[in-house]
Amino acid sequence: MQIEQLKSIIEAALLASTQPMTVLQLGDLFVDTDEVNREQIAKALEALAEECAGRGVELKEVASGFRYQVRQEVHPWISRMWTERPSRYSRALLETLALIAYRQPITRPEIEQIRGVVVSSNIIKTMEEREWIRVVGYRDVPGKPALFGTTRSFLDYFNLKSLDQLPPLSEIRDMEDPQMRFEAEPLPARIVRDLSIDPEADAAAEREHEADHDDTEHHASADAADADHTTADADASAASPEYDEPGSDTSPSADHPTATADEAANPAADVESDAAEQDPEEYRA
Repeated sequence: MQIEQLKSIIEAALLASTQPMTVLQLGDLFVDTDEVNREQIAKALEALAEECAGRGVELKEVASGFRYQVRQEVHPWISRMWTERPSRYSRALLETLALIAYRQPITRPEIEQIRGVVVSSNIIKTMEEREWIRVVGYRDVPGKPALFGTTRSFLDYFNLKSLDQLPPLSEIRDMEDPQMRFEAEPLPARIVRDLSIDPEADAAAEREHEADHDDTEHHASADAADADHTTADADASAASPEYDEPGSDTSPSADHPTATADEAANPAADVESDAAEQDPEEYRA
């Protein structure tokens, strides 16, 4: 059979199949009279892969065989053909799947020990329903926990031919997490108080300092009150008249003795000779 005819048959078979096809499965399409062997099929597949260069599709070999698929460069536009949004998987599911892929066979308790949290049964169920993992055996320990491993569907979904194509763990550790990305500009420096070695001693010293501060404020308030009181007394003394003091020469009773009613009625009495000898009590009477 001519190579061009063989290429056309293989191309049509891959496009019509819903699953990837291996070389053995493609060989079953031919009978003995066609005189087609595996080497010819392999050459036809290689030629078809080269012809896909520069096109929107590519011939890709995965774990289950060969298949035509959309190139990654044009996938954003082709994905608009479907109204359903692509599935988004939780971080817990992806971490569990990664542990199974890199450390298979592995048991559920071992996964929980590595992650530090309990593995949800829904996560295991989801991966089993998608045929990404399967039970490959049981650990010979008390309880007989199941051993999980990946499947060919897992490799096909992630566009892998074998587990050897998984990225090394060293590269995964070096991957930058968008959530842990640092800003390009550094943050301004901040003065941070050093942590104390003995917090209780510092707290006691701070309380003592506050008590001393309160005492100082109390004494200052008392001194200010005494000063205000002294100033008020001085002002009162300055405002009082001098003749209020007993024995003062400027007292009105000394310069201008108060006249009685009789003296007012008889002014001549002031010049009587015996007026000076009268008792001052009589005037007050």
